[in-house]
Amino acid sequence: MTDTKFDFGLVGLGVMGRNFILNVADNDFSAIGLDLDKEKVDSLLSEGEGRVVHATQDKIEFINKLASPRKIMLLVPAGKPVDAVINDLKPHLSEGDIIIDGGNSFFTDTNRRFEELAADSIHFFGAGVSGGAKGARKGPSIMPGGDKQAYAFIKPIFEAASAKVNGEPCVAHLGNGSAGNYVKMVHNGIEYGLMQLISEAYLLMKNGMGRSNSEIQRAFATWNNGRLKSFLIEITSEIFNKKDDLADGDLIDAILDKGKQKGTGKWTSQNAMDLGIPIPTIDVAVSMREISALKSQRVAAENLYGKKAINSSELTIEQLEEALFFSFIVTYAQGMQQLVYASEAYNYELNLETIAKIWRGGCIIRAELLEQMRIAFDKNPSLENLLLDESFAEMIKPLLPSASKVITEGMNAQIPLAAMSAGLNYFNAFTSGRLPMNLVQAQRDHFGSHTYERLDRDGIFHTEW
Repeated sequence: MTDTKFDFGLVGLGVMGRNFILNVADNDFSAIGLDLDKEKVDSLLSEGEGRVVHATQDKIEFINKLASPRKIMLLVPAGKPVDAVINDLKPHLSEGDIIIDGGNSFFTDTNRRFEELAADSIHFFGAGVSGGAKGARKGPSIMPGGDKQAYAFIKPIFEAASAKVNGEPCVAHLGNGSAGNYVKMVHNGIEYGLMQLISEAYLLMKNGMGRSNSEIQRAFATWNNGRLKSFLIEITSEIFNKKDDLADGDLIDAILDKGKQKGTGKWTSQNAMDLGIPIPTIDVAVSMREISALKSQRVAAENLYGKKAINSSELTIEQLEEALFFSFIVTYAQGMQQLVYASEAYNYELNLETIAKIWRGGCIIRAELLEQMRIAFDKNPSLENLLLDESFAEMIKPLLPSASKVITEGMNAQIPLAAMSAGLNYFNAFTSGRLPMNLVQAQRDHFGSHTYERLDRDGIFHTEW
């Protein structure tokens, strides 16, 4: 192996990095990893035995063993660690070499790095990778963006390592500049929304319908055999089957109810506000993780205000499935519309049909529903919102009575259904030809002379109220 020139290099041999490099090697590409941690290097050398895989702690050895143009992927924590690795490698790289950031970097950081490295004739990509550790090993969804000509060098490796749906790789060059990291950010925002919706369905079944964990498990397992079939519904059904190894009972009941986050959901919400795009389900999902962190205050508030006893609701599992399916559609619609507007604002040239296609496999938000989204965007590439697609409209209309009933029953039982209700309110507002903003505009003009427009004639008007 001394004289081997490796096809692919990867910096950061944690669980994700080690699994991804082994995936690359399994697909007949030689690969070398770099990490300062000897234990991680040794782990890859051990697991990579029998494959054309090497690992080292020496960056010079790492760089010298890569075939030209060097293709180096970084799987290190976002932020300063990415800049530190780039600055450490850059003096030893050559013109035409390629660096790929596979982490959850904020898209403006990707734009900056793209420009800084371009000054030295080094190509830079932001490539979102979704699928967790198992996806990295068996086939993730990969979302690269950047120089399309330079992407041709990494395309065969990414297509081989990615998940496949109907033989099609779940990877594609998505657009200019930071398009890849931006799409991954919105993917994660949608993920926040879907996870919150699922947790609300669980809480409603448990506290509003008095269902046991085994009954809840059966509901999720049944749903995963129908139109809600998706990775998140699948793993949720598995979670309710897990017994606690450290105490009696089911593990789910022993887990602290404080949600953690790494920031991508918050970034999605913040940027949507910058663009003027409403994504209330995702916004609320971020807020609910923040509320969950206030555990001691929540317990004190419950003691102060009290809670109703379990409500023997008239709701059925079938109505809850319809409400959850409706909420899923609306959440995807919000995220996809953000991508439409971001593409225009940032000159990404995104293709929404392509994005829906590569999300069908490998990634955390993969779902049967994505194929219908792909068809909708293929039929109408200029579609701004999935709710404006006739096929989705026909899908949604029968779900509305259950969505309204589930949310009403839940609220009456004092069960927080923040994401479900946000989605329904978004839908009701989006499908209203007239909203009460005429009153808001009148108020703004009254106290601040901010002016208003009229329905019956053109121009800008102000009234002395």
